[in-house]
Amino acid sequence: MRMKKYLIAAFMLAMTLLASAQTLNHTQIKLFRFGDFEKEKPAVEYPDGTRLDVSAFGEDYNEAFFAKDGIRRLQSWLEKNAAKCPKVPSGIRFGSCVARPSKIVAIGLNYVDHVKEGQGSTAALPKEPIIFLKSTSALCGPFDNAIIPKHSEKMDWEVELAIVIGKKASYISEEEALNYVAGYSIMNDYSEREWQLQKDGGQWDKGKSSDTFAPLGPYLILPQNVGNPQALNLWLKVNGNTMQQANTNDMIFKIAKLISYTSAHMTLLPGDVISTGTPSGVGSGHKPPLFLKAGDEVELHIDNIGTQKQKVISYTPSH
Repeated sequence: MRMKKYLIAAFMLAMTLLASAQTLNHTQIKLFRFGDFEKEKPAVEYPDGTRLDVSAFGEDYNEAFFAKDGIRRLQSWLEKNAAKCPKVPSGIRFGSCVARPSKIVAIGLNYVDHVKEGQGSTAALPKEPIIFLKSTSALCGPFDNAIIPKHSEKMDWEVELAIVIGKKASYISEEEALNYVAGYSIMNDYSEREWQLQKDGGQWDKGKSSDTFAPLGPYLILPQNVGNPQALNLWLKVNGNTMQQANTNDMIFKIAKLISYTSAHMTLLPGDVISTGTPSGVGSGHKPPLFLKAGDEVELHIDNIGTQKQKVISYTPSH
């Protein structure tokens, strides 16, 4: 009798898993990575909240994955294997939604009001996109602590829409640029303003590249599930107070232009990230300026993509 009950229970569980797998919409998956820092595993989340560990697929979300049409292959694999994938445990750490890319390209001064808050109401707008690089070692998870660098006094925040490149791009046109997008995410382009703007002639890269200065995620959202990426509301709060609020339509240079222009100056590889600039409301734009201090909490959001949150902590040698 016990064996019969066990077999019935096992059969019902198998049927439930099969039914669940059949109803999951693999075209609407969100890609994310979870686990300890630099030991993350790939996973997907479905619209109903189901989260599956897809480690058995055998690939991380890295350059090779995107270069070999990994998203389409993963979707096909899930059609047959979703029911076998373990659920992602609750309470896990979210890592960066892509593995460390070959480069993080960032765009400066790409919103009109941000130009004016930093350079005055009569400031001329850039005639071409302003490009700088963030070190890939700055990459971290969307809920990791944000570390104030050693000897830093002017750490600032910047909510930005991030583009993840899906295939090698060199000298591509604006008309074809969006075909090179694997998906969209969120980046907080943390900045040390003194190092960026005041020391040694103003070298942006060194003010943008400290550890934890590039939280990315939580999700990589496929282009067809974002809607119009040029019409997304975005905001950032510090300790619950709204500091930034805008729409991606306010960009001076639109997404297609940024991809095309960047590809004319460097080859973009699969998995590379372009962070598209921030709107007004950064700490350095306040009068007097506001900079982050230990204990502050920074929360940021982009519609149709998700939300990040970081606690600001002081640097210690263990970091």
